[in-house]
Amino acid sequence: MQSQDVAPRPAPASGSASDPVVDVEQAEAALVEHYPRLVRLAYLVLPPGLGRNRRVLTAHALTQRALPRGRKSTPVIPAQSAGREGDPGYAFVRLQVVRTALEAGLPLKRKAWPKRSQLPPLLPQVWGLRLFPRSGGADELALDQRLSALTGPARAAYVLRGLEKLPDGDVRKVLAAAGVADVDAALDEADSEKAQYALLDSPEFDPCSLQARPTDLMRRRQHMKAALAATAAVVVCGALLGMPGDGWGPDGAAAPAYAQNPAAQAALDPARLVRIPAAAWESSARTDFSVWPARGGLTADSALLRRALAVWARPGGTVQVSATPGTPSGGPSGPPQLLYAGVVDSARVVILYDGLRIVRYAEPKDGTAGAALDFARVDGADRAGSSAVVLGRADGNVRYLMAPWVTKAAERDLMKPAAGAMALTLTDGATSPMAGPGGQGGACTSWNVLQLTDSTGTRLLTDLGELVPAHLTTGRPGSVKDASGASALRDWAPYACSLGAMRSSGVRSVNAWTYAAQPLPDASGTADWVCTRGETWQGGGERVLAQFHTPGGAYGAVVAKAENVPACGAKDPQVLAGVLWKSGTGSWYLLSAGSKGTASISATGGVQGSAQGGLLAVRAKQGAQAELAGTLTDGRAVTGLR
Repeated sequence: MQSQDVAPRPAPASGSASDPVVDVEQAEAALVEHYPRLVRLAYLVLPPGLGRNRRVLTAHALTQRALPRGRKSTPVIPAQSAGREGDPGYAFVRLQVVRTALEAGLPLKRKAWPKRSQLPPLLPQVWGLRLFPRSGGADELALDQRLSALTGPARAAYVLRGLEKLPDGDVRKVLAAAGVADVDAALDEADSEKAQYALLDSPEFDPCSLQARPTDLMRRRQHMKAALAATAAVVVCGALLGMPGDGWGPDGAAAPAYAQNPAAQAALDPARLVRIPAAAWESSARTDFSVWPARGGLTADSALLRRALAVWARPGGTVQVSATPGTPSGGPSGPPQLLYAGVVDSARVVILYDGLRIVRYAEPKDGTAGAALDFARVDGADRAGSSAVVLGRADGNVRYLMAPWVTKAAERDLMKPAAGAMALTLTDGATSPMAGPGGQGGACTSWNVLQLTDSTGTRLLTDLGELVPAHLTTGRPGSVKDASGASALRDWAPYACSLGAMRSSGVRSVNAWTYAAQPLPDASGTADWVCTRGETWQGGGERVLAQFHTPGGAYGAVVAKAENVPACGAKDPQVLAGVLWKSGTGSWYLLSAGSKGTASISATGGVQGSAQGGLLAVRAKQGAQAELAGTLTDGRAVTGLR
C-alpha cells in the first residue's frame, strides 16, 4: 500500500450546524448493536499482509477504540441496511473504523512517530494461542488474495459497496471523511475487481467466529522451563519455612500428582473402541448413531486407529481442525464408538462417535502430513438426522456413509424435479461419489441432493459443507413432512439455490413452505411467498429467509433474512415480509404478505399504505424504503422480516 493513498493526518469529518450530534452513549449503543459487522468491516479493510492472527486482534482493537471522546457532529451517510439507516452513531463509529483500518496499513516512517493503529494492539491479547476465522471455500480464498492486491482505499471502497451496500455517492463521502486523498482512483481500482459481494458475509471473513491454534510450542517450552524452575525454587523454600511438623496435609479427592487418568488412557486405546454388532439396529428401540456398526476395510488397523485417537486428544499445529458452530472440540472422555475406518479416494478415514459428536479423522494414504480433524454436533439426532455422514469430498464430488437401515441411495437435482433420481452404489455402507450441490464458478445452475429410502419412506438430505447433511422438509411449522413427494419437489425447485445461505452454520434441517399467494397488480399473475428456516444442532443461530417467486421465474428472490428469531418456526409460525416489485408496465409497487392469521398490514416511511387481511399492494417509487407492521387476528403485533 502506498502512503499517498491516505492523507498523512486525516481530519475528522467536518460537521455543520445541521449535522446530527453524536455523544458517547449513542455511539456505544451503535457499536454494541452492530459490533460483529464493524469488526468484519475492519478485518476486510486491514491489509492481509498483517497475518490472520494480528488482523483479527487489530480488527477488534480498532472497533473497540472507535468511540468518541465527547460529543461529535457527523454528516449523515446512510448505512443502507436494516436497523442502521440515518443512525449518526453508527455512521460515526463506522467512519472511525474505516479511517483507523486504513491508517494501520500505512508504512512506518523513520522520522515520524507511528500512529496508534499502526502498532500491534495492546488489547485485546490472547497468550499462547493464535486466533483466526474459520476457513471458507476456494472462492473466499481467491477473493481474499485478490483484495490483498488492492490498495487500502480501493479495498475499503469494495467492502463499503459489498458489505454496507452503500451507493458510490455515499462511498465517496466515507472515504473522503476517512482522509483518502484520491477517492476517484480508489473507486476505479475497486471497479477492476469482480463484484462477489455475497462472499463478504462468509465465515472466512468473520473475526467473531474463531479457531485457535497454539503458538511456537518449542520456544514457549524453553522459556517456561526457566520460569517454572525459578518459581518452583521460591515455592519450595517458602513451603519448607512454613510447613508444620506433620508435613503436607492430605489431598482430599485429588489424584496423586503426575498420575495418569485411567479414563483418559482408556479413551486412547484402540482395543477399547466400542464396536456395535452389524444386526444390533434391527432389535434396538433406537435409530441413531449409537446402533451403527463399524464398517470399512481398515477397522483392524490398530496403528491408524491409535493415530486418530491421539490426534483427537491433542491435535498438532499442522492438523486442520474444523467444528460446526456450538460443537466442543476437546478430546474424548471415554472410549468412543467406531463407525468407519477405510480408504476413501486418496485418504485413510476414521469416523468416531462419542454420544455428542461425530468426529472424522483423515490422513493421506502416503503419510500423515496434512491430516484433518472435523467435529460435528449430533446430540438428539433422530432417524433422518443420523441417516448419513460425509466420508469425503474430492473434485466436486461427495461420498457418504449410510445408516444400516438405508436400503437405497440416489442423487437428484433439486432444481429439476421432473428429471428423476440416479441410483448410487452402496459398498459396505459407502456410496459411490455423487456431484456436490451448487454450480461451478459461483453460478447456481444445479443443486444435487441425496435421496435415501428405508422402511419408513423416502427423504432428502443436502450437503451444506459439514459432516452431517441437513434434512429437507416442507409444510407449515408444526406439521412438516419429508420433501420427497412430487408436489414437495416442485415447491422446493425455485428455492434450491437459497440453501447456499445455510452453509457452515451447523444446520440440521431446512423447511420451506408457501405461506401466502398474492395476485400481482397489472394482471401479472400470482406470486408465491415462501419462508425457509434452517434449524441448527445447537438450538440457536437459526436462519430464516423470506422469498418471493413470480410466475415463470426460475428462481425465488430472497427479500428478507433474519437470525435467532422464532418467526417461521414451530414456536411462532407467523411471517411478514415485503418487496419492491416492478410490473411489466413499468410501474413500481410495494408488495407485502403475511402468513395465515394476519388481520392487517400497514406500511410507513417511504411508502404509505395499509390493507385488511394478509396481503398489501401499494404504488411506490423505485428505491423507496418502508417499514412494515402487521396485526394478527388474536391482537398480537408482528413486524416484517428485513
